[in-house]
Amino acid sequence: MLELVKTADGSNTLYNPQVGENYHSRHGALQESQHVFLQSGLQYFLDTHPAKAVSVLEVGFGTGLNFLLTADYCTQQNISLTYTGIEAYPLNDELVAGTGYEQYIPAGLWEAFRANYQAALINSTRLNLACQLQIANSKLLDFKSAIKFDVIYFDAFAAIHQPEMWNEEAIGHTISFLKEGGVFVTYAITGNLKRMLKTMGLQIQKIPGAAGKREMLRATR
Repeated sequence: MLELVKTADGSNTLYNPQVGENYHSRHGALQESQHVFLQSGLQYFLDTHPAKAVSVLEVGFGTGLNFLLTADYCTQQNISLTYTGIEAYPLNDELVAGTGYEQYIPAGLWEAFRANYQAALINSTRLNLACQLQIANSKLLDFKSAIKFDVIYFDAFAAIHQPEMWNEEAIGHTISFLKEGGVFVTYAITGNLKRMLKTMGLQIQKIPGAAGKREMLRATR
């Protein structure tokens, strides 16, 4: 059974005893999402590719925190967001409601997310004028998409717990959905991951990690 856990910055995460890992860093769920995905991924892409529309693919939708912060930012910046999350084991409504993430975003966005969460598991759903969400209830290798994405958030459980998510087949399948000029970000950085991404033609950057991690990885196609 998943357990609600408070992290060092006061924000909550979930602990999965079957996997043996938390959904976010124990050093701070909120700060990790802000640093690794929002700032180092989405905002970096928009700084280098100014646009009024952006598409994001997340591997490991989980609690929805990365989506909520991204949707809030895009709504504030008047940027149209198309967001697809891949999640093989979606949380139920009770667990989503219990995260406490409503305190980090406007009430209207939280209410729209809660009201449309189940619908987004079936079809792409519009939460507001700026934001479209789809949660693909699928394993990574079974995921298909007719579109490619500007930014990929790779937020799978760590390789020590889910090695199949970090092998060449899984990473190659993920990268196949990235546009030219698109950005891939993840909290992890290993020699094997860097080598795979370079072989796939991406440019690699080591950048400062979130609290508790010295470095993280960003790659550009």
